[in-house]
Amino acid sequence: MRAPFTREAPDVRRQALVAAAEAVLARDGVAGTSVRAICAQAGVSAGLLRHYFEGVDDLVAAAYEAVDQRIDAALEAAVACAGGEPRARLSAYLGASFAPPVLDPNLLAAWIGFWGLVKTKPRIAAIHATSYAAYRVRLETLLADCGAQNRRLAAIALTAMVDGLWLELCLDPSTFDAAEAVGALETTAGAWLG
Repeated sequence: MRAPFTREAPDVRRQALVAAAEAVLARDGVAGTSVRAICAQAGVSAGLLRHYFEGVDDLVAAAYEAVDQRIDAALEAAVACAGGEPRARLSAYLGASFAPPVLDPNLLAAWIGFWGLVKTKPRIAAIHATSYAAYRVRLETLLADCGAQNRRLAAIALTAMVDGLWLELCLDPSTFDAAEAVGALETTAGAWLG
């Protein structure tokens, strides 16, 4: 069903386009992410997209950045709630990927679309590289606070494990649950901490 067209403030309209791009990417995949589909989802005319963005690629990049910021905020909120004990903060950071709002099949669907564009869209590749570098640096800091020796490799391994478990859990939650994913991460993190 097509959303009705309405007049909104420029920032609200821009954010609606970003949210619509994420929703369309999640629902229809990369192939179905078009100006027409995004604008219909946002309830705006197709010509308005160019007023706020250079085109669909620019809008999809803004959506990737917005999703990344939302995930980062959820991870940081979990760390802030964990208190001051370093191991609890590391556990909170790792475990936050297996709780709402990060553990969400719709987020996974959009994320797969973003991942699929990394090899063909330089701006998406740059956002991906920056995002993952920031995640690993934050993880290295948390590992250092826990006394880990080989923090760089530990952060790489744990990041890959989080991605793999998150992907599998969103695709097929009958295989294992969030608590088991977090338990596997805790075991691996413990091994890196010695």
